[in-house]
Amino acid sequence: MELGNIWQPTYGPGPEAPRSSTPGLVTMAHGFLRLVQPKPLPVELINLGQSQSMFSQEHIHELLLYELGFLICAAIGVLLIILVPLVGCCFCCCRC
Repeated sequence: MELGNIWQPTYGPGPEAPRSSTPGLVTMAHGFLRLVQPKPLPVELINLGQSQSMFSQEHIHELLLYELGFLICAAIGVLLIILVPLVGCCFCCCRC
């Protein structure tokens, strides 16, 4: 393994997405994840050595703010799971 010049390092491009046969879908999935969760995980809030009673309301609030994008997507998904069959049933039964 060659280290090269330590005093004048050369930097290459950042990490690349894994190669796949469907690059469009991979790009779309990564774009969605960056949109829903733009900030990195606050690791200092998650300490597995603590018991559940040690979590303060502030820690729980910060974790919920971190997960807010996923919570909104889940709420929209549940709403659509309930709303789409209900509207379809109304169109089929009522035929206005």
